[in-house]
Amino acid sequence: MRKVAIIGAGMTPFGEHWEQGFRDLVVEAGLHAIEDAGISGDRIDAGFVGTMASGRLIGQEHIGALIADYMGLNPIPVTRVEGACASGSLALRQGLMAVASGMHDIVVVGGVEKMTDLGINTVSDILGGAGDQEWELFLGATFPAIYALMARRHMQEFGTTEEMMASVAVKNHKHGAKNKYAQFQNEITIDTVLKSKMVADPLKVFDCSPITDGAACVVLAPLDMAHSFTKKPIEIVASAQASDHIALHSRESMSSLKATKVAAKKVYDMARMTPKDIQFTEVHDCFTIAEIMAIEDLGFFPKGKGGPASLEGRTALGGDIPVNTSGGLKACGHPVGATGVKQAVEAVWQLRGQAEGRQVKDAHIGMTHNVGGSGATAVIHIYRNL
Repeated sequence: MRKVAIIGAGMTPFGEHWEQGFRDLVVEAGLHAIEDAGISGDRIDAGFVGTMASGRLIGQEHIGALIADYMGLNPIPVTRVEGACASGSLALRQGLMAVASGMHDIVVVGGVEKMTDLGINTVSDILGGAGDQEWELFLGATFPAIYALMARRHMQEFGTTEEMMASVAVKNHKHGAKNKYAQFQNEITIDTVLKSKMVADPLKVFDCSPITDGAACVVLAPLDMAHSFTKKPIEIVASAQASDHIALHSRESMSSLKATKVAAKKVYDMARMTPKDIQFTEVHDCFTIAEIMAIEDLGFFPKGKGGPASLEGRTALGGDIPVNTSGGLKACGHPVGATGVKQAVEAVWQLRGQAEGRQVKDAHIGMTHNVGGSGATAVIHIYRNL
């Protein structure tokens, strides 16, 4: 297997793009990444794109062909990848394997979602399909309700408080305020979170990631070719994916994601690293409790200590392990198909020293963690600069 590097990265601003459609977002992010890689379209051998629900959100299926067409990539093969909110990182994993295997040399990987054209109730129903439609969504358990159950269990088992969860939102908004691509670039307080409207007890509006439009893209190449394209290639050191029961009631635990723990062990073993080697990480904070569980399941803090660590500022820039320097899903936004690729873009910028205003000092090794649904899929990547 060949070693693989990211040679180009780009994205659109995340937010409510009333003047741009799905195709516009894809083209913008793709052109940014290709230009950043210093290549022309005729050098690309294949493409993979993550999108969760384009059929229901914009009425468009056959996304691979659509992107090949509008990016001017015909006749190369472009394949759509779907894994709920982990669609983007799954597309990255597929692109990585295509290059590592020797099947292709230059591969473009994108993620995109256009979510704001529909009402919030409709979008919530569509997103609910990432869980168990028959045993959860049909009975009224939307994702805020599912994660509220996780939060209550975590609170019962470990004494996690609403203030601890609120501190996650505060920290991510502070990071997002330094990111010109973020949907929300305003700082908030713990009091703001605690006094915001209840969504599903104990989760409030500011505990929840928003509905977002956006796209992100990276270009991959064999590591031994990467320096011919860029002075700052970023190696993808390891990649792992794991699965769990799709319905929350079938899982071993409601306060931990087994898929994350299994994928984490695989990725650390593959990279020959431990959590202590990771200098920063982008984790899947679709709800504030999700970030707390993630930093525990990834091994950065013992189980039950993620909440106190967040409240103490240990996951902020300058802390023990900076988490979600982009602002995360919470502040940067969560266009579900694009999130996993956006995380990779943030990792590239951090490792190149290009994360203006939010740069992790002397960053050499980073991680991304992307979850599909309420934890039925988990995908983790580790990156390093050269």
